[in-house]
Amino acid sequence: MPTPSLTALPIRRLTLRDLTACADLSEDRGWPREEYKWGLLLAAGKGYGIDDPDGGLVTACVVTEYGPYSEPDLGAIGMVLVAERHARQGIGRRLMRHILSAMGTTPLTLHATPYGRPLYEELGFKVAGQAEMLHGHFAPGGPKPAVSTRAVTADDLAAILRLDEEVLGTDRTHLITRLPAFADQFRVAEENGRITGYAAAWPNMHTHVVGPLIAHDTETAQALITSLAAGTDRPLRTDIDVRHEELRAWARARGLAPVALNSVMTYGIQELPGDWTRRFAPLTVAAL
Repeated sequence: MPTPSLTALPIRRLTLRDLTACADLSEDRGWPREEYKWGLLLAAGKGYGIDDPDGGLVTACVVTEYGPYSEPDLGAIGMVLVAERHARQGIGRRLMRHILSAMGTTPLTLHATPYGRPLYEELGFKVAGQAEMLHGHFAPGGPKPAVSTRAVTADDLAAILRLDEEVLGTDRTHLITRLPAFADQFRVAEENGRITGYAAAWPNMHTHVVGPLIAHDTETAQALITSLAAGTDRPLRTDIDVRHEELRAWARARGLAPVALNSVMTYGIQELPGDWTRRFAPLTVAAL
C-alpha cells in the first residue's frame, strides 16, 4: 500500500522546465532518456506528474490533444512512467484516473506494452489494433521504387496538412508544423504533381525513427522509407500497423527486425478515426 504522504502528493502540469526530470524518470525505469522526444511532447502536449519530496518525479505522462483547440476530438496518452522505488503502489492508476477525469468526454488512445495493458483494460480501454516495432540497419535491395519522392518545401505544407487530416480524421497542425525543425529528414511522395504521401525521420538516441508515415499505398510507403534510409547511416526504427502485412514483410526483408508488439487501445471510441489503409506508422507511439 502507498504511504499516506505519497497518496497526498498533488498531481501537477509539467512543462519544458521538467525535461531533465522526465528523462531521469525514463532512465530510472530502464528506458532510453529520449530527451529530444520528451521536448517535443512537452511542447506540443500537456504533461502531468507528481514531484518526489526526495527529488525528481514519482510519475509522469503526456497527453497530446488533436482537433479544435478549445474542444479536442481526440487525445493520445504516452510516456506513462512510475519511478522504480514507487512502482506497484497504485501511483500509475491514480495518475491515469486523473487524466481520464481531466479529459472528460474526449476520446483517448494509447499504445500499451504487454506489461501496461492490464491496467488500461481495468480503466476501460479496449484493444483496437496492434503495432509492430521494427529496428535495424536498412539494407537496400530489390527493384528500384517507381514512386517519386523528394524533400519537403515550404510550399508543400498546406497540402500535407490537408492530407494528414483526411487520413488521421483529426487536425494535427500543431505537430506537423513542428516537423521541419524536429526531423532530420522530411519527404513527400508525388504523382503528377499531387502529394500522395509523406514521411519524416527524426533522431532518437542512436537511431532515426521513421514516423509519421502516411502513404497512398504500400509501394508509396516503401519508396518513402527507402528514400529516408538513403539519407542516414543510423539504424531505423518504426512502428507499423500490423494490418499492413506487406510493408512489414518488406521491412523485415530489408533488415528491420521485429522488436516488440504493442496494443493500440482506445477509450470512448471503438477504433481510431480516419483511414487506416493510408496510415502506416505514427510520428511516435507516445503521440499519434
